This record gives sequence, structure tokens and C-alpha cells, in this order.
Amino acid sequence: MSAGRDKALRITGGNQLAGDVCVSGSKNAALPEMVAALLTEEPVTLNNVPRVSDTAVMADIIRLLGGEAKGHGKVLLDTSRATGADVPDELGRRMRATIVLLGGLLARFGHARVPRPGGDDIGARRVEQHLRGLRQMGAHINETETEIVATVDRLRGDRIVFDLPTVTGTENILLAAVKAQGRTEIFNAAREPHVQDLCRLLIKMGARIEGVGTERLIVDGTGELRGAEHTVIADYLEAGTYAIAAAAVGGELRIECTRPEDLQLLLLKLEQAGAHVQAGDEWVRVGRQARTQLRPIDMSTWTFPGFPTDLQAQYMALMTQADGETVISEYVHENRFQHVRELAKMGAGITVEGRLHTIVHGPARLRGTEVSIPDIRSGAALVIAALCAEGESLLRNAWHIERGYEDMVGKLGSVGAQIKGVSVDPDSVAGHTLYE
Repeated sequence: MSAGRDKALRITGGNQLAGDVCVSGSKNAALPEMVAALLTEEPVTLNNVPRVSDTAVMADIIRLLGGEAKGHGKVLLDTSRATGADVPDELGRRMRATIVLLGGLLARFGHARVPRPGGDDIGARRVEQHLRGLRQMGAHINETETEIVATVDRLRGDRIVFDLPTVTGTENILLAAVKAQGRTEIFNAAREPHVQDLCRLLIKMGARIEGVGTERLIVDGTGELRGAEHTVIADYLEAGTYAIAAAAVGGELRIECTRPEDLQLLLLKLEQAGAHVQAGDEWVRVGRQARTQLRPIDMSTWTFPGFPTDLQAQYMALMTQADGETVISEYVHENRFQHVRELAKMGAGITVEGRLHTIVHGPARLRGTEVSIPDIRSGAALVIAALCAEGESLLRNAWHIERGYEDMVGKLGSVGAQIKGVSVDPDSVAGHTLYE
């Protein structure tokens, strides 16, 4: 990972986007689905797994636990010989999704040790909801500042109520409940497309789950699960990122291999802002003529089917180009405005009001400069801003983007963006080409 931290993106703004982009598989679906392979001693095959660093880390963790993870894109997982339940710190702290190993390992082995979740520093993880649910199911859990250790004689179904919907919390309880004794009811469950996709895989493996896509999931535990083959759902967050980019920069982009129904609220906002939007069965077309001025459209994030928190930063970059003031409110994570400072370096006018609200003052004449990427989605926002800016931008810490976006450089470059990866001396602003 240390070498990756020297990666940067060099972007020259001003080009419109035109052409077709195919969306990759969802990282947020693939990660818990890889964990689901721990629930059976039969092989699980996942198709359409995105080639991003987070899925590579999860594959490494499964191997270190004694399982097999072979392939890229199509990944064969065989955990029949897995015996370990201790997730190594160095790998486990690289991403937030490590926490879902807790439910999977408890269900398989009756014990688990995971480091505290790592990944993007975007606020509270609400891990207490996971732990409370697992305790209700019979687990004994000890917490420290650095790790979570859990043991159980036999998981038992129970009534689990989340005070707020939590994606990884819902996934953790699902992974535990499918092999628990009796019935588990999850109230206020997360409904995100990737949670639904995990349910579909578990059902293929023999799990009994009702209420998929609703806020109440009913799981009747079963003793044994079987292997299965499953195609990972398309990444609606990647699709949304490119849709926002097309609206911000102008031109016309056809985004393929995606599900428009997962992006309805975003597409509505883009239309209201002045973009032209069309949708088919597995594609979305987003465009804007250069002379069409964007309108400021307020937005508040919430859990699905609300506006995704993982598209908030990108939407903020878009609204820097709107004519007027836009209020953007973040109700999912309390530390998700880290991109504001970096956007300001490029000339954006953004006022932060407390922990929940920002006011974007547009339109801003963005200028190319050097900025630092603080997390995956902030990185996507800074790419969009750099595409809108005059001149050249250097985006440091591009390894963040590689955690969640498969070949963003290649995909944007193929539709007209002037973007390339460079290797940068950490102590210098100069860089040399690393990959095109």
C-alpha cells in the first residue's frame, strides 16, 4: 500500500464527455458476498467482481484465514479448508467492510477477532448496532480500542431493531442469522441495492429470507448452506458518479451495464438542475449543452431509496457550477465534508454550517491546482471538479480512488477526458507518467 500512496492523477479540464462507459460490479456488494463464502464448505463463484484494491484485500484476508480465492472478475472462493477466525490487523484496517467478517466468522466457527474498522475517515461507524444485535443472538463480545473479539456456543434467532438503518450492520446480522437457530427479524433494515444483492446470493446458497428490499427482513436459520454461482450487481454509485460528471462538464454520456431504478433520485436532481436524462433497461444517457446553465437544486442525503451519501461529494462538485446557492445536507455521516477544503483550493465557494449542512455558492470559476484526496468519494468529486476547471490539476493520494473505482482513468479517458495516472514524489509537486 505504501507504493500506492505515491500515485496521483493529472487532469486537464475543459473537455466535454462523449461516448459510452460500462459500469463495473459493485464493490459494496462484492465484499460481503465474498464473506458469505465462509458460510459453506462448498465453492462459491462470483462473477462481475470489480478489480479494485478493496476486493483484492478481502481476497487476501480469505486466503490468510485458510481459504482459497482465485481469479479476477470471475472469482472462485473455496473456504472448505479455512480454519482461521483472526483477521490480521494490517489488512483488516484498510477498509470499513472488514466488520462484516464478524457475523460470517461467528456463524462458521463460533468465534471471531477483527480489528476496528478502517477505510475512509467519514465519521462514526455505528458499530454498536452490529454488536448489540450479535449479543442478542447469544454472542459474547469483548471490545478494545483496537479490536473486537466475539465467541458463541450457538447463534440464536432474535428480534433485532436498528435505531438507524445501517448497511454493514444489516449485512452482519444477515450473515449470522442464516445459520442461527430459529427465526431472526431485522427491523429498520438497510434497503440498499447491494444489501438486496447479498440476500439474493444467500438465498441461492439455501438461506430462507423474506422481505428482501424492505425495512423488515425475516430470516429462518438453516444448519447447512451450499455453494452457488452469482453475478454481482452493477455499481450504481459508479454509474451515478459518471452521470454527475457528464452533467457537470457537458457533452453526452451513455452509461451502460447499470440499473436506472437504483438511481431514480439522482436522475431527478440532474434533470431539475438542467441536464438531459434518458433511461433504458440497462443504460442511462446524461447530457448537457455547454450553453445550458445549471440550476441550484438543494439535496439531503439519506439511506436508500434516499439520495446516497456516497454521491454527496460528487453532487457538491456539480453544484459549484450552478447559478446560485445550493444547500447540501449530510444526514448519514457526520464527517463527510472533507472534500470542501480541497474544492476551495480550486476556487469553489462553499460555506460549512455545523456538521450537517453546507451552502455552495455558484457558479465558481474553478482553476487547476494541486489537491489531496482524503477518501474514495471525495476523490471522485475532485476528479469532476478538475474536469470542469481551467488548466491542469494534480490529485494526490489517487490510491483512494483505486479502492472503489475500476479503471476510472481508462473509462474517463475513453470518453474525452484528459486524465492520466502519474507517479509522484511525496515531497515534490512534479510527477512522471505511471499509467495511461
